[in-house]
Amino acid sequence: MALASKEVVFCNVKLVPKYSVVVPVYNRPHELNELLASLCGQTFKNFEVIIVEDGSAISSKQLIAKYEGQLNISYYYKENTGPGPSRNYGFERASGDYFVVFDSDCVLPSTYFEEVENALNKQPLDAWGGPDRGRSDFTIPQQAMAYTMSSFLTTGGIRGGKKKIGTYQPRSFNMGLSKDTWRKTGGFQFDRLAEDIELSVRMKKLNLRVYLITNAFVYHKRRSTFSQFFHQVFNFGRGRVLVGIKHPGEVKWVHWFPTLFTIGFCVAIIGLLIPNYRFYLLGFFAVYFFLIGADALRATKSIQVAVLSIPSAFVQLTGYGLGFLSEKLKNLHL
Repeated sequence: MALASKEVVFCNVKLVPKYSVVVPVYNRPHELNELLASLCGQTFKNFEVIIVEDGSAISSKQLIAKYEGQLNISYYYKENTGPGPSRNYGFERASGDYFVVFDSDCVLPSTYFEEVENALNKQPLDAWGGPDRGRSDFTIPQQAMAYTMSSFLTTGGIRGGKKKIGTYQPRSFNMGLSKDTWRKTGGFQFDRLAEDIELSVRMKKLNLRVYLITNAFVYHKRRSTFSQFFHQVFNFGRGRVLVGIKHPGEVKWVHWFPTLFTIGFCVAIIGLLIPNYRFYLLGFFAVYFFLIGADALRATKSIQVAVLSIPSAFVQLTGYGLGFLSEKLKNLHL
């Protein structure tokens, strides 16, 4: 099932889109609406949008029709296979020289494609990624999650702090690759769980030019509740182990930190039963969470976000740590 795409016309000249935006969506038309609205406001217009409905029970088809007159947009419905194969499905139908991937819960600043254009004009790239951040009109929990997912104190800088070609690993919430790179790599190989990291590892092994475009950021809403956030980061932890199984050496010490944190916190709680040591064992965690709250206040200028950044960090670290540990134990025989 598809809606026909339209060619972009400027001064009676038909242009083949330079960029093909591919977005898989599963039961989230409300999120997709905000993403599409932000695409309408781009200062650089030469792109197409391909929406791949991944077997959703809640269809986005009616929403897509709303944007047909504003965007060069196509809509496809397919059976549920996960985000990786759904993006490949979109790539196969894309016309652009570059394929750009966003999550449906992202919102773009108006200059996103302008910043990508500027970067590509200065230095040809095979692939790129950009940072994600919160926004003041997101809910307070969403702003707290956005902070902890991008903070060096909780991620060690592995989610977008490295600009050097060959070291940066783009994430699927904000990733671009050339059509030639897609052909060389075959696109995504995992159906879900770290499918973006696995592709990034293969691009690195092929010595492709992959770079962080700092100014090509997106606003990332994350999940609505800490319970949903826990489930999301639990799967992030599982996915990292799966990447390590396929690509030995890709699990670094920093990926063990959430698991060690979780184990250490459990030990500290047990230590409350030991009168002479209870405060020493919990001291590290008290200082650590204080630093997170203080840095969140500096970064967001919001006391509410700073306060909620502490439970957000706890959920993020324990969720990832438990997911990582569970997948490690499941694959001990490998």
